[in-house]
Amino acid sequence: MSYELFVFDSAVSPIKYDEFLSWFGEQTEWEKSQSYDDPEVLSAALRAWFLDIIVDFPAMNGAYANNDLPDDKAAVTDYTLGSTLIYAVFPWSKRQEAYEATFRLAAKHQLGFFDVNSETSKVWLPDSNGNLILAHSN
Repeated sequence: MSYELFVFDSAVSPIKYDEFLSWFGEQTEWEKSQSYDDPEVLSAALRAWFLDIIVDFPAMNGAYANNDLPDDKAAVTDYTLGSTLIYAVFPWSKRQEAYEATFRLAAKHQLGFFDVNSETSKVWLPDSNGNLILAHSN
């Protein structure tokens, strides 16, 4: 079982909830011809978020995959990297820690945050003070 979270560049995402959900759906229709594990495609803010999060949630694939992990690989995470988004699939056993770290780092790097697994489909957007504010909830 996995726990999925999504961070994104809020400057390119729609603000209206229904439009956001459509945009999210379009963004997650992964093209087979494209690599989604290259951090070079990321915006500066997304790259900074990624480099921060992999300290505690090591990347499963790509240039930053850590092959020297301890026997307990419980925090290894599958990241899908796009120019304006990162879709992270965390181990279910780490869901609370993953949520807290993802949210905290999204605020730090002024990124939007979408709790994909939430029953209420909460979308958080950065404000001008460096905080994330709840923009939408189902």
